[in-house]
Amino acid sequence: MELIHCKDEHLNMVADMYRKVVQHLEETINYPEWSMQYPCRESVRRAVEKGEQYACIEEGNVLGAFVLNDNPGGDYAAGDWSKDLAPGTFLVIHMLAVLPSAGCRGVGSYMVDCCVDMARRRGYQAVRLDVVPGNIPAQRLYQKKGFTFAGARDLLRGIPEIPLFELYELNFD
Repeated sequence: MELIHCKDEHLNMVADMYRKVVQHLEETINYPEWSMQYPCRESVRRAVEKGEQYACIEEGNVLGAFVLNDNPGGDYAAGDWSKDLAPGTFLVIHMLAVLPSAGCRGVGSYMVDCCVDMARRRGYQAVRLDVVPGNIPAQRLYQKKGFTFAGARDLLRGIPEIPLFELYELNFD
């Protein structure tokens, strides 16, 4: 397994991985409440253009992907964070997904470790994220990696089906 920083040439294969994930979620239990509208090729394209899209690759195949940036995309000031950190001093994990056929191989854990390592190397003070309430696989993964719960809050994203998001943080001392 290797982590790559996605470029234009990776767009189609990363977007296809997200499509397969969403299709699987729609056929089983859609914990994150994703749809073919998000995450989608357009959201991946925007993340690639901004230099924020990463993918976990093995033998030319995308096993998982995520977006990492310092933009929470919502009202993170509403969180019950253990430290009052200014915007731009923490990184935020978005759209972390593992291809269903690559489940139970440690791909998610590997990607979270990569996010934490990148944040530390770049001098950030924490990594934060939000999950849809009831997204048990994500909650377990982040808790296993040392993240702590920082409240369930309305992040003012204007998504009526998801009025609250559960917040998690991992602070560096």
